[in-house]
Amino acid sequence: MSDLFENLAPKSTGYTAKDIEVLEGLEPVRKRPGMYIGGTDEKALHHLVAEILDNAMDEAVAGHASFIDLDLHVDGSVSIRDNGRGIPVDPHPKYPDKSALEVILTTLHSGGKFGGDAYKVSGGLHGVGSSVVNALSETMVVEVARDRTLYRQAFSRGLPQGGLENLGAVHNRRGTLVRFRPDPEIFGPRARFKPATLYRMARSKAYLFRGVKIRWSCDPVLLDGLDGIPAQDELHFPNGLEDFLATILKDRATVSSVYAGSGALADDMGSVEWAVCWPEDQEAFFSSYVNTVPTPEGGTHEQGLRNALTKSIRAYAELVNNKKAAGLTAEDVTGGACVMLSLFIREPQFQGQTKERLASAEATRLVEQAVRDHFDHWLTGAPDAANMLLGHLVDRMEERLRRKQSKDLSRKSATKRLRLPGKLADCSRSIAEGTELFIVEGDSAGGSAKQARNRETQAILPLRGKILNVASASDDKLRANQELKDLVEALGCGVRDHFELDKLRYEKIIIMTDADVDGAHIASLLMTFFYREMQPLIEAGRLYLALPPLYRLVQGGKSQYARDDAHKDQLMRTDFSGRGKVDVSRFKGLGEMPPAQLKETTMSPATRTLLRVMLPNRRTEEEVEDYHATASLVEQLMGRKAELRFQYIQAHAQFVKDLDI
Repeated sequence: MSDLFENLAPKSTGYTAKDIEVLEGLEPVRKRPGMYIGGTDEKALHHLVAEILDNAMDEAVAGHASFIDLDLHVDGSVSIRDNGRGIPVDPHPKYPDKSALEVILTTLHSGGKFGGDAYKVSGGLHGVGSSVVNALSETMVVEVARDRTLYRQAFSRGLPQGGLENLGAVHNRRGTLVRFRPDPEIFGPRARFKPATLYRMARSKAYLFRGVKIRWSCDPVLLDGLDGIPAQDELHFPNGLEDFLATILKDRATVSSVYAGSGALADDMGSVEWAVCWPEDQEAFFSSYVNTVPTPEGGTHEQGLRNALTKSIRAYAELVNNKKAAGLTAEDVTGGACVMLSLFIREPQFQGQTKERLASAEATRLVEQAVRDHFDHWLTGAPDAANMLLGHLVDRMEERLRRKQSKDLSRKSATKRLRLPGKLADCSRSIAEGTELFIVEGDSAGGSAKQARNRETQAILPLRGKILNVASASDDKLRANQELKDLVEALGCGVRDHFELDKLRYEKIIIMTDADVDGAHIASLLMTFFYREMQPLIEAGRLYLALPPLYRLVQGGKSQYARDDAHKDQLMRTDFSGRGKVDVSRFKGLGEMPPAQLKETTMSPATRTLLRVMLPNRRTEEEVEDYHATASLVEQLMGRKAELRFQYIQAHAQFVKDLDI
């Protein structure tokens, strides 16, 4: 027993006071750079520039600087200069043997943004930006022009390389210049700044504050092979975010003009600027900034803007008695929009040192209040544009509801056995290869087709009469239509955004309707359905039209089938031109055709003729034009606007030779 207790007794681990490591100055930054800049990758490397550039922007936003120089040098270093007040260089009260400049650059959590009136709004609030860049730089040189005197101090890996130097009088210069080169021990020997990334960073800062000019310069050697990045440029945008958004959208078609504005926050907390536009292609983005710092993960300020736009559009819909819009959500309103949002606010709270998400709770209310009133006036002041936008957003809402229903259906199919429509006579083959689904009109035709089919490879789905025209029907009607539900369930591949060709249960989908005007109309409705709901199925060449005969011609022991009147007349002139009476019988429909004849003429792969439904490719400019022409024709003939069909009939009536009345 004593041996047992001896084994359980605590033993020395060698963990003593000497194992406690105390990191002084900037050593913690070099030891764990990821805690301060998010890592040591390319993104973190460029974040160093953002930290110094943000400090210069803070001077501009505070009204003390009118320009900023950003220069990328051939030795891999970057210099950033502003004409602001300059970092203080007088001795620091707490460290009288050091200048304020040295304290700021060698001490974490030091700076002029924790309190007082030096900066009402600023991007750097933790007091670690400049010192972190210094700690992670192989070399850093800081020059300060202040009170007509130029000062200079050099650093390496966070340590001063001598004291503050007084370089003498200067008369035409003020502000701060910081030049640094990242440390290869931290970022690797091959780490280099990318001119394109820095140029875009400088351009975005200029858009965000219209009161500053940013002068960009890059050594031409570094631009070898790069297109679109100038060696020198002056970036200044008087219209701020509106210019930014217009540049990004360029020639893209939009539902409305750019909605842009700015306003003061309540309680003298700062200001907000925004620019919003809804492109027709719905390729959206939401770019937000707080005190010129990007917030790619969003935050409370983005929620405030979403709330304002959503509540305003709902209120306008109620004003014009659009009841459908009551279900609009923030995702419907902003999910397909291009949004730029810039907030200037006192003492913002971020998640993390890299400030990628705003956490200030009051920002939601402040931004919503500032934007809501402006957007209300914009909507009521331009009713035509507002109504067009409202219609676009309602369409997005209906699309969202349709996707939700399709997703729910997919989830149900995944959790329980696939439910097939009761009318479907499925084939026995378990794989799609070699199988065919015949879509026929009516139970009568379905009965004949079921008897004529090959049970192993051919499935039959009868539909009741003419299906819904999906091009002119609302999503509510589409979701409620049982015939289309049956068709979607039989195919098993989903619709629109949830369409998956690999899940299509049949190799070929064959539309088999009567060879008359009604049959052609039903076929056109079905093709419209596939074009709108399952376009990739057509692009894959999986949709076909069967060609059943309209007539049977018999003379003695000879019989032939004719597809239409023209084909019948041709056969009468050729195959039946001899003596003897020709019995011509017209099929009233596939349901009245004997199964043997239906199999021979329309369903047997050995004797039938199929037409493949295809869409133009989009590889060449001509094919793209054909593709858009097809879309325009479908909308003209099958869409909601009857006047377009009337115009088409008027334009093409002269070409009609025979009418099937």
